[in-house]
Amino acid sequence: MHDTILVVDRAIRLRAWRPDDLDALLRHADDAEVSRGTSDRFPFPYTREDGLAFLSGNVLDLSGPVFAIELEGLACGGIGATVLAGERAIGAEVGYWLGRAHWGRGIMSRVLATFAPWLIARHGLLRLQAGVLDFNLASARVLEKNGFAEEGRLRCAVRKRGRLHDLRIFGRLAPFPPGQA
Repeated sequence: MHDTILVVDRAIRLRAWRPDDLDALLRHADDAEVSRGTSDRFPFPYTREDGLAFLSGNVLDLSGPVFAIELEGLACGGIGATVLAGERAIGAEVGYWLGRAHWGRGIMSRVLATFAPWLIARHGLLRLQAGVLDFNLASARVLEKNGFAEEGRLRCAVRKRGRLHDLRIFGRLAPFPPGQA
């Protein structure tokens, strides 16, 4: 676990996941609509065992840039990134989710506006990318509000709940160092 805390605003912080987040995690993650737009690594139903596996680091490496989204003292979602390897180590893939009770309030846009510049600076990145399932228009808007541009579409790339979906690919470039562009 890491001890970094990012303050988004008076009510929202990004911080490490903790074992005492289990009840809040289950309350927000066990929702078919939340899991609908995420990878299968985020199951539905989301059981106590799933929550314990996640909080123990068996689903994601929680020592990396992975944060709980804390709203008014309680975890209600998550955001994180996988820094890419090899010749692609100049970039990272970003993923996030938010409990449905908090949708439509601009929370995720504000969270990403804090997280993306921190991630770029902390890891010396030149590129961020994210994939969004074709029906997830709200997530696409969050990315676009934060300087991501749609770069392409992988047709019929994901099977989710028995249906094929296109995967929309978004990217954001950091300012290049002088002489590097």
